[in-house]
Amino acid sequence: MNPVDLAFAPALKQSELIRRKEISPLELVELYLERIQQFNPRLGSYFTVTAEQAIDEAKSKTEILAKTQDLPPLFGVPISIKDLNPVAGIPCCYGNAALLDNVSDHDDGVVVKIKQAGLILLGKTATSELGSFPYTEATNFPPTRNPWNLEYTSGGSSGGAASALAAGLCSIAQGSDGGGSIRGPAACCGLIGIKPSRGRVTHAPVGDRLNGIATNGPIARTVADAAALLDAMSGYVIGDSYWLPEPEKSFLTASQEHVEKLRIAFCTNLPPLGQADENCYQGVMQTVKLLEDSGHQLEEKCPDIRELIEPFQIVWQANVAASGVAVEILQPLNRWLLARNGNAGEYLRAVYQMQIVARKIVMFFDTIDVLVMPVYLHSPIRVGEWRALSPEETFDNIVRWIAPCPVANATGQPAISIPVGFDKKGLPIAVQLIGKPTAESTIISLAAQLEAANPMYDIHPKDYQ
Repeated sequence: MNPVDLAFAPALKQSELIRRKEISPLELVELYLERIQQFNPRLGSYFTVTAEQAIDEAKSKTEILAKTQDLPPLFGVPISIKDLNPVAGIPCCYGNAALLDNVSDHDDGVVVKIKQAGLILLGKTATSELGSFPYTEATNFPPTRNPWNLEYTSGGSSGGAASALAAGLCSIAQGSDGGGSIRGPAACCGLIGIKPSRGRVTHAPVGDRLNGIATNGPIARTVADAAALLDAMSGYVIGDSYWLPEPEKSFLTASQEHVEKLRIAFCTNLPPLGQADENCYQGVMQTVKLLEDSGHQLEEKCPDIRELIEPFQIVWQANVAASGVAVEILQPLNRWLLARNGNAGEYLRAVYQMQIVARKIVMFFDTIDVLVMPVYLHSPIRVGEWRALSPEETFDNIVRWIAPCPVANATGQPAISIPVGFDKKGLPIAVQLIGKPTAESTIISLAAQLEAANPMYDIHPKDYQ
């Protein structure tokens, strides 16, 4: 396999080659470090590259391989970690260059799980400041660009993770999603992104401060890769605020199983925020046709989200105040969000209202198994497109763009983003599947069925081949 094909190979394929000793973890790490050195300056995918640590870890993994083959599915595969998640001994700046000297003294719980699964950390990927925005343009860092078209954003806040993976600068990526921050970047960059169920992935050791709307999850080239990484990430850690029992079967197994006939709803219009643009609309309708051809029962209907918009915004923007970052080093939009932050009573009323609406949305799923929606209501924006707008105008644009995503964050339901094609600018088009509570296996199986009918994982940005 030539170096480019190897760089873009699915992570499970790479792991198989490692087990067969056709490549070593060290060779794979060195390949990605070379590609990061070559392409990261134009993409802005990584804030920090941990070359020395990655090489040492790869050598250690190679020694383990000589002793045993009884290893986890993704053993020896290089991964990126989003720069909202602490990794011991490595800076974690949360998208703010003023915090580049903030060296973490511990591993985030999800990082511990990833290391235990035998993956090798390449570095910390770019994120929007505090993870607040659906584009990744942190002050005093290069903007993170979309490998499919450098004029456009790779999304946010896991924009660096998706950009790196789409350009072949890692095998697989970790992201987090508090309002579409996994699904949006995956959609912008033509990848698979899973927002797991609430309680599936630990928030240890710090805990959750956003009432369960945010979670860590995988970004991958294939459904099977994403499922395997979700298996590695999942599991209760003592003291977690939310937890789920272990699934009856692995998510990787679910990605390989036939899916029975499902009741599936779809929608492209979210009153009062509007109708999806032509690209996003066609992506949903193309997916509906594939699902109908596969024998599923489809109907057009959508949950009512009107009462969710305001309380979700209040809970989401509280992240800025909860961060404790000094106001004088924040970007203007985060300063504006901080100034809007209310008192504790207002926050708790918003949580109460969001929980009421979430119950109504979950009840919508009593008669359906899966909801198909756009990931965002319109195609990716250009890098810097909203830079000249006021914070209020930018915030309004954000709310309308990401409108389909907060549904699953508010309810804690699982959702997966999958690519379905490309628009005239060469940018990927995607849809998301939202499942019943705790039903990751269902949406993973269904996504694998769609992937088999319309494979996209062998198509890569031409400038990185």
